[in-house]
Amino acid sequence: MIGPNVSLIGGTHSTDPKIRNACGGTAYGKPITIKDGAWIGCGAIILPGVTIGENAVVGSGSVVTHDVPDNMIAVGNPAKVRRRVSEHPGWTIENRDVPLD
Repeated sequence: MIGPNVSLIGGTHSTDPKIRNACGGTAYGKPITIKDGAWIGCGAIILPGVTIGENAVVGSGSVVTHDVPDNMIAVGNPAKVRRRVSEHPGWTIENRDVPLD
């Protein structure tokens, strides 16, 4: 599932102005991979070359700069892996009793 206003940024370019100017500002693509069962919360930004693992969860508004392993939850800016998806199987949005740390 990919929430609303998620940005998948697959392009990048050199930060060296000499190279950028010599290439006419050419951008280079780096693939983003989103595996089966992954959830990406609204407003998240996924940067070039990142893989979101199977059943992984990316929190809303997170900026993902590195891969998120299978079955892990990553949140923040930059996103950091916090825990496994299955650590609190009884959690629901109604009780909101899962600590972030």
